[in-house]
Amino acid sequence: MALDYRAIDVDNHYYEPLDAFTRHLDKKFKRRGVQMFTDGKHVQAVIGDRVNHFIPNPTFDPIIVPGCLDLLFRGEIPEGVDPASLMKVERMADHPEYQNRDARVRVLDTQDIETVFMLPTFACGVEEALKNDVEATMESVHAFNLWLDEDWGFDRPDGRIIAAPIISLADPDRAAAEVEFVLGRGAKLLLVRPAPVPGALKPRSLGDPLHDPVWARLAEAVVPVGFHLSDSGYNQIAGLWGGKSSFEGFGARDPLDQVLVDDRAIHDTMASMIVHGVFTRHPKLKAVSIENGSYFVHRLIKRLKKVANNQPRRFPRDPIEQLRTNVWIAPYYEDDLAQLAEVIGIDKILFGSDWPHGEGLESPVSFTEELVGFSPGDIRKIMRDNALDLLGAKVTSAA
Repeated sequence: MALDYRAIDVDNHYYEPLDAFTRHLDKKFKRRGVQMFTDGKHVQAVIGDRVNHFIPNPTFDPIIVPGCLDLLFRGEIPEGVDPASLMKVERMADHPEYQNRDARVRVLDTQDIETVFMLPTFACGVEEALKNDVEATMESVHAFNLWLDEDWGFDRPDGRIIAAPIISLADPDRAAAEVEFVLGRGAKLLLVRPAPVPGALKPRSLGDPLHDPVWARLAEAVVPVGFHLSDSGYNQIAGLWGGKSSFEGFGARDPLDQVLVDDRAIHDTMASMIVHGVFTRHPKLKAVSIENGSYFVHRLIKRLKKVANNQPRRFPRDPIEQLRTNVWIAPYYEDDLAQLAEVIGIDKILFGSDWPHGEGLESPVSFTEELVGFSPGDIRKIMRDNALDLLGAKVTSAA
C-alpha cells in the first residue's frame, strides 16, 4: 500500500560498535563494566565477570539480513523446511547504515520514512548482566548514553532520528540525575528495562515511590518512557522448570522455555506501573511498549478488572482507563491488530518494523499490508500520527 505521507517508525535499531560501553567509561570501572576480549578471530563480551551470550557475536559481522526470519517469527514455516535454512547473513562493511547516522538517513529516504525511534541491540542485555553491581550499572549506562548522543544524537535538528538513552532505576538518585542529563541534551524518549528494579536488599517494583522523581520529571517534560524487549531476567522462570536460566541469543532452545517466558516481562511491567499507582500519581506520564507484542494487553485487562473489583480502594483511578490513556503499544506486525484496536483504541497503536533485525520487516512500510480492513484515516494514525501524539510535538518534516 503506497502512502501519500512519510511514516514514523518507532522500532528501528542500530548495531553497537565494540566501544559503545567503554569509550566514555570511567577507567575505575574498566573491569566491572562491559569488556571485550578477542581470542583469535572471535570476540566475546564479558560482563560481570562472565562471558555474556545475549549477543554471541558482539562484532555483528556477519549480520543477519533484515526480515529473513519473518516466517519463523510468524510461526508459518512451511512443512518440511528447516528453520535454520531461513537464516541469511551479509557483511557489516556493506551496510554502513547500521552503525552510521548519515548513512542511515539516506536509507530512510528510500524507505519513505520521515523519523525513526533508534533503539539498542547489544545494550538490551547489559543491565541484567550487571544487576548485582549497581554502581557499575549506573556508570555503564551513563557511558553508553554519552556514546549514543555522540554517534546518533538524541534529537538533532533534522528530526530524522530520535535515539533513546537508557535509564537504570537501580540507584534512584543517580537515575534522576541521569534523566536530567539526557533531557538537557534534548532526549525525546527514554528507555527503562521492563523488569524488576535491582536493589541492594531485594528487587523493587517500577511503581515503588522511590522512582517517583523520575516519573514526575518525565511527565513534566512530556517525554515518554519506552519499555523495549530486553533481557529482563525472566529466563529464571524457565530455569525453575529445568530449562536455561539465562538468555542466549541463538542456539538450541527447549520450546518450553519460550512458552513459559514469552511476554511475561512486559505484562508484569505494565501491571506494576498501574497497580502500584504510577499513572495515578503521575497522570500525564506517557509510556510505550515496543517490540513486546500486544497479546499481553488482553490478559492484563482481564486481571486488572478482577483485582480492581476485589480491592476497589487500591484503585482510586480505573486501571483499564489508565492503560487506555497512558500507554501506547507498538505490536508485532503479525498480531491481530483489529482486536487490539477494539480493546485499547486505534489512537494508541504504533507502527514499528524492528528494522534491520532479522525478525523484523524487510521493507518497513510493508507493515501496511497487515492493516487490511482499517480506514485510510486509521492507517495514517498507526503509521504516523499516533507517534506524533506520543511525542507531544510535531516532528520536523523531511519532505
